[in-house]
Amino acid sequence: MSLLRSWVAAANAADTDFPLNNLPYGVFSDATRGPRCGVAIGDRILDMAALEAAGLLRLGDMPLFAEPGWNTLMAQGPAVWGALRTQLIALLAEGAAERVAVEPHLVPMAGAQLHLPFRVTGYTDFYASRQHAFNVGTMFRGAENALPPNWLHIPIGYNGRASSVVVSGTDVRRPWGQVKGPEDAAPRFAPSARFDIELELGAIVGTGSSDPLTVAEADAMIFGYVLLNDWSARDIQAWEYQPLGPFQGKATATTISPWIVTAAALEPFRAHGPAREKPLLPYLDEPGPMLYDIDLEVGLTPEGGAESVISRTSYREMYYSAAQQLAHHSTAGCRMDVGDLLGTGTISGPDKGSFGSLLELSWGGKEPLTLADGAQRSFVEDGDTLILRGQCRGDGYRIGFGDCSGTVIPAFEDPYRRS
Repeated sequence: MSLLRSWVAAANAADTDFPLNNLPYGVFSDATRGPRCGVAIGDRILDMAALEAAGLLRLGDMPLFAEPGWNTLMAQGPAVWGALRTQLIALLAEGAAERVAVEPHLVPMAGAQLHLPFRVTGYTDFYASRQHAFNVGTMFRGAENALPPNWLHIPIGYNGRASSVVVSGTDVRRPWGQVKGPEDAAPRFAPSARFDIELELGAIVGTGSSDPLTVAEADAMIFGYVLLNDWSARDIQAWEYQPLGPFQGKATATTISPWIVTAAALEPFRAHGPAREKPLLPYLDEPGPMLYDIDLEVGLTPEGGAESVISRTSYREMYYSAAQQLAHHSTAGCRMDVGDLLGTGTISGPDKGSFGSLLELSWGGKEPLTLADGAQRSFVEDGDTLILRGQCRGDGYRIGFGDCSGTVIPAFEDPYRRS
């Protein structure tokens, strides 16, 4: 597909994340009004509440943008999602008759504050990149036993904390927790010294279900995607994870990008993933390519310093797609709700420069990486800003997610005596 040209001039620039082909959904506020739904187009945000109030959108009998979140719209289902996208493209396309009526409802992106784009009703994180699972397993169990026996048969996941999901730009405070190193005779309570990131994609469930889903049904339920950084305290996790898996080591924060890139915008970039090493059970069969060709990268900027890109990889590296993860999640009768968020797990490619966590990039701290200014990192230090980026590249345009960023601030001096 080629670039769809818009009367919003900035949307036609080759270097914008937000051409007319994209139209991602977010929530913003500015000096004039509080948080409300918006659509990114070039360097502007289209105010959806104002557009609806002016009668320029026709999607049904009830208001869909009265609250600052996309949950109400999501709950209407794929037919309404498609109708909205069709109307938005028509309103913003080059030569649109409605330009004069629509233009007053565009807000400069530069002066806007972005908020969580939807109400997160549940959060599940998976462990679905083969290279990441192999890397981590090799560090702790050796290459011959790197993958657990179930890994090539099942998307492994755990239920996380929806309350810990924050929008890009939110500071992340270094957590305290129980840790026990090899030199410790007993556990101690201390700030995490091995704080890390995880480069992930998040899938947003747009319609609910109460029955087991096929992969095709699950795929149709996914409203869109965000970049996702599942901050991880590796030392807390290492002490607590047996026998029940991640808990406090993963509970500090999960940062997501502020714009929901819809499944419809990603459709031209469908892609197959790696070859299967073992056949999957029939309920996980894929009806076609379930991944997307999304280029991903991680930048690390020390406080007062310059950014270093420390990882470049692709969503095509996933062994299990978001649709397979959602289908598997539903098998035991788990109800899926509008606004559920599914994290892919760390996305790592085959080479060291494509690993999606500092745990892998520094190989457990044994091989620190060198930044552009000569500083070294094994794990995230206070003052570091981590930025995730993602793009699909089309013919004369790109589909971007916007930055997914967070800055680590120091742990409380004493978490029980805060001023």
